[in-house]
Amino acid sequence: MNRLAFLLFPLLILAGNTFAKTTNFPKQSLALNSYRPDTSLVQRKINKSVLASAIVTESAVYFGGMSYLQFVWYKDHERVPFEFYNDNAGYLQMDKLGHSYASYFESYTAYHWLRKAGVSKNKALLFGGTMGFVLQAPIEIFDGMYEGWGFSWGDIIANTAGSTLLIGQELLFDEQVVRHKMSFSKSEYFNQANGYLGETVFESFFYDYNSHTHWWSVNANRFILKDKLPPWINFSLGYSANGMFGEFENRNYYHGTKLPQVDRTRQFLFSLDVDWEKIPTHSRFLKTVFKGLNFVKVPFPALEINSKGKLNGYWFYF
Repeated sequence: MNRLAFLLFPLLILAGNTFAKTTNFPKQSLALNSYRPDTSLVQRKINKSVLASAIVTESAVYFGGMSYLQFVWYKDHERVPFEFYNDNAGYLQMDKLGHSYASYFESYTAYHWLRKAGVSKNKALLFGGTMGFVLQAPIEIFDGMYEGWGFSWGDIIANTAGSTLLIGQELLFDEQVVRHKMSFSKSEYFNQANGYLGETVFESFFYDYNSHTHWWSVNANRFILKDKLPPWINFSLGYSANGMFGEFENRNYYHGTKLPQVDRTRQFLFSLDVDWEKIPTHSRFLKTVFKGLNFVKVPFPALEINSKGKLNGYWFYF
């Protein structure tokens, strides 16, 4: 997750420009088992300045990220023959969900940026919807070439899942019915870890998987309540894990300090959420803010059942 941030955060900062103005796209029904010629370019003019900014920015993020990996991240690691690493069980799959989340965000941003530029839906899905996979796949290749790492098929599958979540829903529904969101809160283990989970709360976002929760947020009216609730109310299913002081098993010591001896636990959650983009506003600024907020889970009461069979309730879970 810490390396993914170098590709995720530049896009997050620049994405505000992507959605500064809204564009009403014509609905375009696509069948999964047949191909229809994409004629939307006849109806819509390409905005060359927006398209150029999208291409330049995404290219800069890509080549900047690759340069960082080669000349900074791996500079103290020896090149080795290409090797593989099976980390599928690591951190109770929280790392894999981080890959999927980053890929979903990157694909979403690139796709909508191209659509704003006037690119047809088919081409925007091809060149933008796959961007999460395109940005992250080279990281796995680099991992396979340097000592101490290794190419992970699990990471590749997770990266693919993130982009597929965006592409599949645009093809099926012409919108994002299910949104992959994330929440972060300093874990109860942070102050007991002697720096193993990060020296600061900011660092713990990258090193402490105990502090992450991943959510899949679905509009409550879409499939269940049929317009009985405000359109911006979502139901959200979450997954998190706790008690982790190591990738596969917990360490006993770190820098001479004994770490807490705790059980590694999976957590499954249910909560409410907000689909910010369904809140009506004429403000371009608020529309931009709402787009960004739709990747973060709103604190709400939540129910949790964990892998120990224990049921917990929270007045506000974040």
